[in-house]
Amino acid sequence: MTAEGTARKGQRQERPERVFSAANLISASRIPLAAAFAFVPDAAMRLAVLAAAAASDLLDGWIARRLGPSRLGAKLDPVSDKIFYLTGFAVLGLSGALSPLEVAGVLLRDILTPLGYLASVVVRRPFSTPARVGGKAVTVGQCLTLCAWLLDSTLLRPLAWATAGIALYALADYGRLAVRRPAGDTD
Repeated sequence: MTAEGTARKGQRQERPERVFSAANLISASRIPLAAAFAFVPDAAMRLAVLAAAAASDLLDGWIARRLGPSRLGAKLDPVSDKIFYLTGFAVLGLSGALSPLEVAGVLLRDILTPLGYLASVVVRRPFSTPARVGGKAVTVGQCLTLCAWLLDSTLLRPLAWATAGIALYALADYGRLAVRRPAGDTD
């Protein structure tokens, strides 16, 4: 048996890690979508932009899982998400539909996780977490909260508070991972 045959039989061959991928273009599309969300004049158009952003978030993950992730994508995807949702909730906050405290609650995870990462860099133990169920649930809650606002739903406030609660859970989960991390472990 050849060395190549042995490698295939005994272990899965690793694909070389890519720097750039098609999924990155889709992730990056959420940045201009954030600008469009801020500047389009009506709720129906904003709803279409929100739908496009949500679809791009699902599609980039699907493509990355099928074709392989990239180093850039691992950073670009969460940054694009944060830019989109921070923009969306800035627009919502300026409308007065939610109080500043409610907007902050919905964005709690997006505000505190970058600060936590910076703190880990300062103490020379850089730490980032892979996607977790709590974090994904926060993103779904944020999307539903923006939908409720755009559709003028009475569920706006309950969704905002539920999303804030899920954000607290997600932050506790991230904190638990950081505490359990071995002292010499680096990303």
